Amino acid sequence: MELQDPKMNGALPGSAVEQEHEGFLPSHSPSPGRKPAQFMDQFEGKTSFGMSVFNLSNAIMGSGILGLAYAMAHTGILLFLALLLCIALLSSYSIHLLLTCAGVVGIRAYEQLGQRALGPAGKVVVAAVICLHNVGAMSSYLFIIKSELPLVIATFLDMDPEGDWFLKGNLLIIIVSVLIILPLALMRHLGYLGYTSGLSLTCMLFFLISVIYKKFQLGCTVGHNETAVESKSSPSLPIQGLNTSCEAQMFTADSQMFYTVPIMAFAFVCHPEVLPIYTELCRPSKRRMQAVANVSIGAMFCMYGLTATFGYLTFYSSVEAEMLHMYSQHDLLILCVRLAVLLAVTLTVPVVLFPIRRALQQLLFPSKAFSWPRHVAIALILLVLVNVLVICVPTIRDIFGVIGSTSAPSLIFILPSIFYLRIVPSEVEPLYSWPKIQVSIPGKGWGKREHSEEGAFKGG
Repeated sequence: MELQDPKMNGALPGSAVEQEHEGFLPSHSPSPGRKPAQFMDQFEGKTSFGMSVFNLSNAIMGSGILGLAYAMAHTGILLFLALLLCIALLSSYSIHLLLTCAGVVGIRAYEQLGQRALGPAGKVVVAAVICLHNVGAMSSYLFIIKSELPLVIATFLDMDPEGDWFLKGNLLIIIVSVLIILPLALMRHLGYLGYTSGLSLTCMLFFLISVIYKKFQLGCTVGHNETAVESKSSPSLPIQGLNTSCEAQMFTADSQMFYTVPIMAFAFVCHPEVLPIYTELCRPSKRRMQAVANVSIGAMFCMYGLTATFGYLTFYSSVEAEMLHMYSQHDLLILCVRLAVLLAVTLTVPVVLFPIRRALQQLLFPSKAFSWPRHVAIALILLVLVNVLVICVPTIRDIFGVIGSTSAPSLIFILPSIFYLRIVPSEVEPLYSWPKIQVSIPGKGWGKREHSEEGAFKGG
């Protein structure tokens, strides 16, 4: 099929589209009659398959990994793993929908897909959802730095964390933002962060190995501690207390289990980074980018599942929402794990910042060529705003909960399905074909399209 008429459905004029910066689109127009897939393949990125996997895996992996054992404690092992697998498969499938839409219209910008599917309002909605979600993710990472870094430094120096001025969390997040996050965030291309993403993933792998090791080292310490308390009142309770505390539940249900699905959904959100990574991928193709996504999601599913399982089997129902708080603060291995987690989340912030900056540039400066002053200014403003949010708000739990239950489902489930139904023409996929039935909702009339002889889509 031919490219759509750029004047239809609120699409940008051809000259504006061609001026998209940072390789969202090729720098030259395709010859008449070329297919959109060929149009997309004319752009040749420079980022290798492995570096792309590192970047996407780093975008997937977030602070939610620290709370997955808590989620398992309120669902049971089998139910948790089943839900985690379902969300991982849905996340991979929704990436397939995004790549299909990008192949049909020759666009590799999430915001531009929103405009092509829903008009100018769609572009604004998509940009707002991406900004909301990623600002929440950045805030959660900086909150971890704010709470954990003073404890780590104080332990190394054998000092009181609340004592000296240089151990204040608010000051430390500003220092980390200026010295580490900002220089990385000023890089022009996301592919350059492949090495730091690889280091971040290595740190989290060390975290996983340490959790597994601690399970076999500690045994059932929670049961013994509870037994010691209970045995003061009755000598007949020790065995019962031990069995109750150290018994893993395969399926369970309580009032907290309804928070687990948003936590797991948030743990697999990487969709704003998919198209930018696709743009910079060496020898880009839909199949190659889907392989990057599948490898990344599969690796993170294994890491999430193992971390949650061994963390839960160490502390059982007593596990806290942030699992690191359950271990001894003076354990040297755990101290190294805290440093690794801090380094990992610090190196993830620049990767999460990139889609926000791209969304703002797509929304506010869609036809402007790349500009270093604007590139730097947006990064500075975003870091200042997030730092102010983290400093002023005592806890991010409520904000994080709202974001996890709104923006995460939108990015994973809702928007890709809408894009697929609105963009892919009936000649490629009929409305009542199985792929479109899979992503449709009752009352499918809103997804109908007609295709004109010139190749332009007409909204139903």
